[in-house]
Amino acid sequence: MSDEARPVRILHLHSSFSLGGKEARATRLMNLMGARAEHVILSAVPDALGARDAIGPGIKVDFPGEAAPPLHGKPGLPRYRALARYMAGFDLLLSYNWGSMDAVMAHRLFARRRGLPPLIHHEDGFNEDESVRRNWKRNAFRRLALPTAAALVVPSTLLQRIAADEWRAGERVQLIRNGIDVAAYAAGPSAPIPGFERQAGEVVIGTVAGLRKVKDLPRLVRAVAPLPANVRLVIVGEGPERDAILAEAAVCGMAGRLVMPGFMAEPARWIGHFDLLALSSKSEQAPIAVIEAMAAGLPVASPDVGDVASMVSTENAPYVAADEAGFRAALAELAADAALRRAVGEANRHAAAERFDESTMVGAYESLYGRALDGRSLFSGE
Repeated sequence: MSDEARPVRILHLHSSFSLGGKEARATRLMNLMGARAEHVILSAVPDALGARDAIGPGIKVDFPGEAAPPLHGKPGLPRYRALARYMAGFDLLLSYNWGSMDAVMAHRLFARRRGLPPLIHHEDGFNEDESVRRNWKRNAFRRLALPTAAALVVPSTLLQRIAADEWRAGERVQLIRNGIDVAAYAAGPSAPIPGFERQAGEVVIGTVAGLRKVKDLPRLVRAVAPLPANVRLVIVGEGPERDAILAEAAVCGMAGRLVMPGFMAEPARWIGHFDLLALSSKSEQAPIAVIEAMAAGLPVASPDVGDVASMVSTENAPYVAADEAGFRAALAELAADAALRRAVGEANRHAAAERFDESTMVGAYESLYGRALDGRSLFSGE
């Protein structure tokens, strides 16, 4: 079989593979590649593989687990050498976030010597330990590791500045905004949310997030608790902070108003059950959940993190708050006014169609990955 005829072999090197924004984008791109690519996925957190359920049934993908060198562990030449040997068997290397940086360093040290395939690194944001200021040791490591990466992809203007200024990635930084199939959200909800049944007169504040500390979901519980009893909170997602969120709800006396159905695929089928989307994160970049809510015609209440303020419509901008008091006020105002929610949500729907349709995102990745593969196409025909 000629190189042009056989599928492209892609190694994905993930910080974790629990479903969040970067995993939702990565699996969507994998599904769009179809039979043109075969995939191997490594996770620096070996048990964090929840996003595998979002991969289409016809996609050829392997999770080698302990059969592959670990992405986590003490830095050192033996580990980097083992990673380099493993990476040599692929056509394209795609690394994601800090947890994959040992693989990026292995590429830096051995790319020329072992003739390694091109590597494209993706950065989507930070955990709570770097939500305000980056760790200087990690910044230094990134500066050392990234020079052999063909590109560094970021989804937000904030990360674009950090990558250029702090990591000195220069012209290799490429801003590709997240996108979704906006049209799929127009029809409204067609699937239930487990454990949730809307009652007459209820207002539903929802969020979609990995349950991690950086998302600060107990903060959202505290903000919703003082709102009227007809306001319910639905948190869709899974992760290690589940018990802390439930405990906060119990302390706030709103356990009966909180629904936590766990991970749910295909948000276009159920996000329309929300009346508004709320974020409470300490750090974000360009959250896919915000785009999904906008496409579904929902208003968004959020702290002013990442690019959220520039993502939402002009009408929604007043509800992206600079401080805690403003965030609580935004939630209260939107929850109290159905007409306001409809008007802001409709403006968001138009903004999503103009700015965030996935055709633009896929075209950018088609061009980027195609250049790394000497012109081979991964997405054509969709």
